[in-house]
Amino acid sequence: MIVTKTPLRVSFFGGGTDFKEYFEKEGGIVLSTSIDKYTYVTVRDLPDLFSFKNELTYSKTERVENIDEIEHPLIRNAMKFTNTDKIRLFYDADLPAGSGLASSSSFAVGLLNAFKKRNGEVLSNREMSDQSIHLERVMCAESGGIQDQIAVAFGGLNKIEFSKDGYTVNPIECSAERKAQLNNKLMLFYTGITRRSFEIQDDTRKSITDSRKSESMSRMKEIAYSAINVLEDESRNLVEFGELLDETWRIKHSLSSKISNNQIDKYYDTAMKAGAVGGKLLGAGGGGFLLFYVDEKEQESVINALSELHHVKFSFEDTGGTIIYEEK
Repeated sequence: MIVTKTPLRVSFFGGGTDFKEYFEKEGGIVLSTSIDKYTYVTVRDLPDLFSFKNELTYSKTERVENIDEIEHPLIRNAMKFTNTDKIRLFYDADLPAGSGLASSSSFAVGLLNAFKKRNGEVLSNREMSDQSIHLERVMCAESGGIQDQIAVAFGGLNKIEFSKDGYTVNPIECSAERKAQLNNKLMLFYTGITRRSFEIQDDTRKSITDSRKSESMSRMKEIAYSAINVLEDESRNLVEFGELLDETWRIKHSLSSKISNNQIDKYYDTAMKAGAVGGKLLGAGGGGFLLFYVDEKEQESVINALSELHHVKFSFEDTGGTIIYEEK
């Protein structure tokens, strides 16, 4: 039996610049962190005593004889990619799927980590990242960028830069105290709205390659670098980070009509009036989690104003994808 644990992530700045169609021409930058909310994948051998060869449990249970019969595209393609067969698989997560925290990529990394370990191979963070990008973007043919796979595989608060030559991952250079101060000012609220992110991602992909929106994309990159400077220059007021969140959200909002809706806009405006400095909807958009930067003295006011939403406390983490149990 093998059990993997892979974090979810919060993406602050630069989303969209991690699309291959964009960064291979213009370069990209993302600032993100993994958080202490996780997905878990358990894999064990299935004895030849059952009437099926594979049993796969996620939001439903599939029992199949042949891999091609598997309905879940991520599981089906991961098993093909790693030559995995005759298994019992169980998926679990701390937070709902389709909520903007990269649960799909976290699942992809956890699957590959477990399957490769079962085959006697230990993956590095980069191998986890590269192979999960191939799994989701090539084998499953899902639209989207590549920041999520990198963020959850590596873990930590990182600057991820993209170019035609690939990507680099570098930790943000600030003190543990500075990170804790930022963490304490960030609030997550679950809207209860889930969505199929790749449908929104496809619309976003079309938007970012629109020459009329090139100025907005350039500004998104500038904001990401500005936010990194705010974190690394500890003489600067962290409130600037919140203000930049607000600006990047308004730009993202303008890129596609599918990114937000009237209900989400209402939640955002309510939080801002209650004391939030800035925020954004996480992930591709359309639903999921709202993130806000709120000074501690205003946080109770924001919680009360958004009382119909679930407030989820979280902390930064830096482990990335790991194997937490292996039974020989």
